[in-house]
Amino acid sequence: MAFALPSRAYDLQMLDRPVDRARDQGWVYGLPPGIKSEEWPLDPVSGYPLMHGFTLLLPEDYRVHGPDIVAVSFFATAPDHNDGGAPDDPEVREAVMARPAHPRLSRMTDILDYEYAALLLTKAEYKGPFAMPPAPLALATAERPRWLDVGGASAFYEAAAPYARKMFAGPPRADLSETRAIGMTPRANDPNAGKGPQDEHTRKNPPTGYQSYYYFVGGVVNGDNYRLHDWAKDHAPNHLGGTMRPMQVEPEMSPFYIEFEEYFGGYNFGGGNAQLDFRDMKFDWACS
Repeated sequence: MAFALPSRAYDLQMLDRPVDRARDQGWVYGLPPGIKSEEWPLDPVSGYPLMHGFTLLLPEDYRVHGPDIVAVSFFATAPDHNDGGAPDDPEVREAVMARPAHPRLSRMTDILDYEYAALLLTKAEYKGPFAMPPAPLALATAERPRWLDVGGASAFYEAAAPYARKMFAGPPRADLSETRAIGMTPRANDPNAGKGPQDEHTRKNPPTGYQSYYYFVGGVVNGDNYRLHDWAKDHAPNHLGGTMRPMQVEPEMSPFYIEFEEYFGGYNFGGGNAQLDFRDMKFDWACS
């Protein structure tokens, strides 16, 4: 299906209050909307429900799956299950993959074989009631993830480094439904809006015209010559489309992607950040 490329990128901000779906652009932490409990994706590695990170209401120019698909919910391996490599159990995986699934579920795996998932949501689903996580598989033997008892926000805050705790005005409530609203602002200047991110040295597809947020004076690559483009200096770290600032090399993605930090849902990225391409359902993260 052909779709016009977006002409803007948007900065995303985690606000210091719970979501109000009538005026906000989605929410971080909390619970996903409008799905049945049995449609909540389980982790094929542990057998526990994957942790809901955020649900983002997409502006019209980013509704690449059609006007009826208005939001995306992202799920991740719990941070306390993401340390040292995933001990895969074929019996658990088989049982998880045999369960009923949401009709627009996409599963993704990172370089460490940890699991992530995204759900594309209709308007009715986005406006629907919050879903409760299902029970873990009877086969699950891993330690129960903390978020299931206190909610993703409180679990992340408990274990977060001091710099990440500063993203919260105060300790979140210990509750599965605790959310933080998402605010969205169009970027005033981003020449990469509508262009798929790619690294000029590692790209596999034809050039998109994408340019990095930094350059080296005179083309001489060293620390003294490193500069930020003026147009990139006020970009927020969490954003929809436009210029990417990965911790390492830019992963090649479509223009329809979200870049986000660890606190934007409560993950373990080794101090780094992540990118979700919700058109092609690709996911990548890198540590700092």
